[in-house]
Amino acid sequence: MQEATGGMSDLWVFGYGSLLWNPGFPVAETRVARLQDWHRSFCMSSIHHRGTPERPGLVLALDHAPGAVCHGIAFRVEAGHAEATLAYLRERELISSAYLETRQEVTLAEGGVLGDVLTYVIDPGHEQYCTLTLEEQAQIIAGATGGRGPNDEYLENTARHLHELGLPDADLDWLVTRVRQVKAG
Repeated sequence: MQEATGGMSDLWVFGYGSLLWNPGFPVAETRVARLQDWHRSFCMSSIHHRGTPERPGLVLALDHAPGAVCHGIAFRVEAGHAEATLAYLRERELISSAYLETRQEVTLAEGGVLGDVLTYVIDPGHEQYCTLTLEEQAQIIAGATGGRGPNDEYLENTARHLHELGLPDADLDWLVTRVRQVKAG
């Protein structure tokens, strides 16, 4: 296992959705990374952050898919902030228990591997797990708003940051275009 800067006890977090543009914890280092056998997908119904129980939105989650690859960022948490970061992420990501807190191995873009990277993935047995076509996703995202704002804002921020990182996601790009069309009427 290759270490990036820092020691073996450093806390690393894999970001693939809103963590890309809003980590919410002190970051010491970022590395472009990929996670094997997982797919970034709007497969989680959101009743808190980007929707309501009456009108759920959708948020991204990692759905297990053998052979798939998800590109994102490995964040190294600043020294001395691991415990507070874990508490913060658990409050943020485990609000409804639809995510599972796992430790995964990621491959760094410049080469090498980081093991034991904190990664939130979808629980496919949870009631908020869903499998929808891209068109169904677009229709939901176009009309949902939750405690953290409009669902389309979440989609656009994530797609834009992936482009800025040189990691465009074709499904998200299609959704951005389609959601704009739906909202335009």
